[in-house]
Amino acid sequence: MAATYKPVLWNAHKRIYDTILIAGIVAYLAIFIAVGYATADSANTSLEILTISALGACAFFMLHIVLAIGPLARLSPKFLPLLYNRRHLGVALFVVAASHAIFGTIWYHGYGVINPIVSLFVSNPRYDAIGAFPFESLGVIALVILFLMAATSHDFWLNNLSPAVWKTLHMLIYPAYGSVVLHVLLGAASGHGGSPLYVWAVAAGFAIIVGLHITAGIAQSGRDAATRRNLDGDWIDAGTVADIPEKRARRITTPSGHQIAIFKYDGKVAAISNVCAHQMGPLAEGCIKDGLVTCPWHGWQYDPATGRSPAPYTEKVETFAVRVKDGRVFVAAKPNPKGAAATPAAIG
Repeated sequence: MAATYKPVLWNAHKRIYDTILIAGIVAYLAIFIAVGYATADSANTSLEILTISALGACAFFMLHIVLAIGPLARLSPKFLPLLYNRRHLGVALFVVAASHAIFGTIWYHGYGVINPIVSLFVSNPRYDAIGAFPFESLGVIALVILFLMAATSHDFWLNNLSPAVWKTLHMLIYPAYGSVVLHVLLGAASGHGGSPLYVWAVAAGFAIIVGLHITAGIAQSGRDAATRRNLDGDWIDAGTVADIPEKRARRITTPSGHQIAIFKYDGKVAAISNVCAHQMGPLAEGCIKDGLVTCPWHGWQYDPATGRSPAPYTEKVETFAVRVKDGRVFVAAKPNPKGAAATPAAIG
């Protein structure tokens, strides 16, 4: 969390993350090209074509990692560090994918009398034939989406587009994935896919991504059901005070589906919405630092008594009235307006 915008906010974890990321990309490309030389007919092996294929395969592999991080983090907190730094991975994905597109366009369309970009779209109009489908157009669609995501990855755009618009824009990663899958499969059908192993690899990757999302959805649904509480009049019995770790939270779900984060700190209990106003992160998975609720995703902070971010920030979340009786915590079912103060309940 910073009061001014900077191009990149690096810390020790991000430097390690980015170093491993760059090293992994270089290693992937080197191994792919080396194996390509070792297994292909040397008389027909071209470094240019191998490089184009390596960049495309690397970008596709990175896209699978991007899509897998979210459900993996829901299934195990061990993957949360990958989730917190996923934007750097997304920008690197676009750079690799753009390199694949640029080199491929130059190699296959750069030596004619027509502009390479024009040639890419007009050289094959067979949209009615699977075996001759212009699969390149699907790759262009995916690349445009990846560019929009990379270009708006900075918090400047998140703040100015609003979290809801920004999140909707970045959900286009799924149409992009579908376009890339068809790009690879139709490319294989038209004779540009190389080994049939690519088709099986695409099918396996698709099955893994779908399986992870379904599994994570079922697991999250079970957790939500486990935290759902029934009304006792206008109040929800949220369990005992002892169940809440110090300076941590317990998440409950109201009968209407609203998620509440109940924090215990400094001899009192306060309740706010579980949804961070910055990027809809889970505040209940964060902690109290310097008296403020700190979101685990990007460090956005809120006063647990008012739901307001400290100056100069203006973000606000809903607060909930809370009371403690006989060692149990009761939370109002209806939230207060965003930024409205709710006096924390004293323990005992």
